[in-house]
Parts: sequence; C-alpha cells; structure tokens
Amino acid sequence: MAGARPPRFLLVFDFDETIVDENSDDSVVRGRALPEQLRQSPPEGSYNEHMQRVLTFLGEQGMRAGDFRAVYENIPLSPGMAELFQFLSKHHELFELILISDANMFGIEAKLRAAGARSLFRKIFSNPASFDRRGFLTLGPYHSHKCLQCPANMCKRKILTEYLAERAQEEVEFQRVFYVGDGANDFCPSGTLTAADVAFPRKGYPMHRLIQEMQEKQPGAFQAAVVPWESAAEVARYLQELLRRKC
Repeated sequence: MAGARPPRFLLVFDFDETIVDENSDDSVVRGRALPEQLRQSPPEGSYNEHMQRVLTFLGEQGMRAGDFRAVYENIPLSPGMAELFQFLSKHHELFELILISDANMFGIEAKLRAAGARSLFRKIFSNPASFDRRGFLTLGPYHSHKCLQCPANMCKRKILTEYLAERAQEEVEFQRVFYVGDGANDFCPSGTLTAADVAFPRKGYPMHRLIQEMQEKQPGAFQAAVVPWESAAEVARYLQELLRRKC
C-alpha cells in the first residue's frame, strides 16, 4: 500500500511575539525584582548567557518547574493565532510545520501543549532547557555557527537550510516555504526564501522593518513575496486563498 503523500508546503514559525504576544523571557521575570546587573541590557551577542544567569537567580528565589510552567502556559497567543492553528489543523496533510526560536524548549513545549497545538509541529528547534538537581531551570546554547548577523547561540538561517537539505534527502521537497516571524533574527533565514516563497513579518516589528530597508536599498534582493500581518488570521486567509486557487 502506498504511503501518504508528502506535505506540499513548509510553514516555519518563530515563537516570541509571533505565536505568543509577548517575549517569554520578559514574562518569566515580570513582577520580580532583579538585581541591578541583571536589569541591564546584555552586551551584543550574549543574550543567551544573560538569560542563563537570570534563570539561576530565579531558581535561587524559589521558582521551580510548576511556577515556570504556569507562566509559560498563561502567555497570551498573538491575535488570530488560534484561528491560524485551527486552519492548519484542518489542512494538516498539506502543511508541514516547524518552529525555530531563540527562547527555550521547556517554555515552548509548555505553551504549545496548553494551547492544544503541540501536535501540529513536526519539529521544534530551540535552546535546550531542563531542570537540574536543585530544581533550577537551566538553559544552554542551541549550536555554534559562523553567521555574523546572528547571536552566537543560534542562526535560524543555518537551521532552516539544514532542515530543507535533510528533508530533500528524505525525498520531501516543498513547493513553497512560508515563514512567519517578527524579529531581527527572523530576517536572516527569510533571506534564503525564493520567489516562490512567502515571508509573513509581523507588521511594524524588526523583521518587517529590515525587509523594507533591504527592498529600498537593494530592489529585488529580497526574493520572497512579503505579506505583513497584524492578526495571524490574515496569514490563515492568505493560505486559504492559495488553496482555493490551486483547487
């Protein structure tokens, strides 16, 4: 008996301020008095190490797994995201979903499960996070890379490029790639998209501004179609229209 048809489209999501409407790192410290050295912005490129220190401090203040889980579960989804997830669940055979985030695995998994959306994602790429013998949430870097645009712990372009190569080896090649994000670190991978693909930057956020700047300075250099969104329902409507036209 022949296997199921491979999905036609790859949909890549960011997490913070894309799937959820906040930066989850901000959410875990809200209402807690951090010492002065942890309140200061970390030097360029060392945010992951900064968050390792923040999480150690929170552990010392008594935060444990249940406390962190409750915080992550209660972060609100971005406007329209539940509607987009509902659409993707209905058309799961057409779309393969992955998530690439500079947050952490524990928080992402907790939120997606609470939202009933974990099963939508084939793979999640994020910084490793687990609880040590003290019960402290510990964080590590995802990988190392040579990209000069990205923080030392994660280059989303490298992750996406390697994922597409791996799927191609498994004889899964996508007709189109869709990228839904908001941050400066989403601009780097969106630069790999082709003219057949679509970038969905959150309107007015860094990814959107960087794409606009490139389009002004180097017309044609950014190849993908650009569809800014304020509500993820707009992404769902775009994909619905795409399916309608192809039917």
